[in-house]
Amino acid sequence: MAQNFGLIIVGDEILSGKRADKHLAKTIELLGARGLQLSYADYVGDDPERITATVARAFASAREHGDVVFSCGGIGATPDDHTRQCAARALGVELALHPEAKVLIHDRMHDVAREQGLPYEPDREDNIHRLNMGTFPVGASIIPNPYNKIPGFFCAAGAGGVYFVPGFPVMAWPMIEWVLDTHYGHLHQQSAYSEKSVIVMGSMEAMLTPLMIEIEARHPGIKVFSLPSVDHPQYGRHIELGVKGAPAEVNAAYPALLAGLHVFNVKLGPELVR
Repeated sequence: MAQNFGLIIVGDEILSGKRADKHLAKTIELLGARGLQLSYADYVGDDPERITATVARAFASAREHGDVVFSCGGIGATPDDHTRQCAARALGVELALHPEAKVLIHDRMHDVAREQGLPYEPDREDNIHRLNMGTFPVGASIIPNPYNKIPGFFCAAGAGGVYFVPGFPVMAWPMIEWVLDTHYGHLHQQSAYSEKSVIVMGSMEAMLTPLMIEIEARHPGIKVFSLPSVDHPQYGRHIELGVKGAPAEVNAAYPALLAGLHVFNVKLGPELVR
């Protein structure tokens, strides 16, 4: 069973426009570099009920289909950070201080005190509060954070799992890479992928839909896609029509697509290969 990869992005600041999301494009890049693809993404604000429902769906997809889902944001210890609590609620378990996380957080606090030339005071109230960043759902495992040692966590479910990392890109991205390389290295470049398409000038999708259906029926291993544009500066109104999938299947389906287009006597522009 091929595993799907999903992404959850948590934070009011994304939905309000205060900050632009960078995780979607970067996750697509990180997966693509390993021959993998992102299948879906969810955005959710800092609302505990919505986060819980979103995370619960992720766990269900991991258990039932082997999905691998990354969740970015909301795992800190401030009042607007709810993801750790919501993950526990979605799993029906308690939160508990993870022993490895406790050691790492103490190491981080010790480093900060040393950098600032201050005594290390682990029992100081603010330092005790920082340990909340290491309270994860019971049964979770840690994701190492090379930036500042404060770990993320993951909960395995079936053949997949849900992986929780901070919202800061400088932390989140190397942590996602660690997960992909440590837990899913066996999937890297498992199947090659390609796209071939052509610019169809001035046509309408409705006219081409029967051809698209026919190509998918004749070549079940590929997907046909159409990307219409109404105001392109070079091509004007056009459709980028193509096929995507394994190279051998694409190479078989694409000539059939071109042959079908010639029946419509449409004007064709450049051909694209990805």
